[in-house]
Amino acid sequence: MTEQTFHRDLARGKQVERWILGMIKQKYPSAFMPKNYVKEFDIAIPELDMTIEVKADEKSKYTGNLVVEIEFDGEPSALATTTADWWVWWDGKSIAWITPELIWRCIEDNRLSPVSFVGKGDVKKKKAFLIKKDRLYQYAHTIVEPKNIPTWDLDNG
Repeated sequence: MTEQTFHRDLARGKQVERWILGMIKQKYPSAFMPKNYVKEFDIAIPELDMTIEVKADEKSKYTGNLVVEIEFDGEPSALATTTADWWVWWDGKSIAWITPELIWRCIEDNRLSPVSFVGKGDVKKKKAFLIKKDRLYQYAHTIVEPKNIPTWDLDNG
């Protein structure tokens, strides 16, 4: 069951990345997702010499929290290793654009502490900040609610 959850969530994340890329390509046609996995970012925009990390956390509609990972299996990850200029969050309703620096500022300003847990679909422990979505979005540069939200078919990647 956990492996199935992991693969389903990974497929959904890739679909969200492609959707965000499609929106970006309307303005910056050279934008692309690297063919091979790159730990530090998901999308590059050569026209701006900029990179983007895409996060999908639709569960936040129910929990009110966004998960900001900083460690996985004892190794720095996600926010702790990103080189992305922007993090773009899809929460199932809105797309928020925020810089990693402002995510760290939110964590510091609000004196947040990370928690350790094994995420659904994972078999190894992660360390992450659980940040109230409304709190983190106060630090966002832009928040948009797209009019045309696709319905993803997880069976067809």
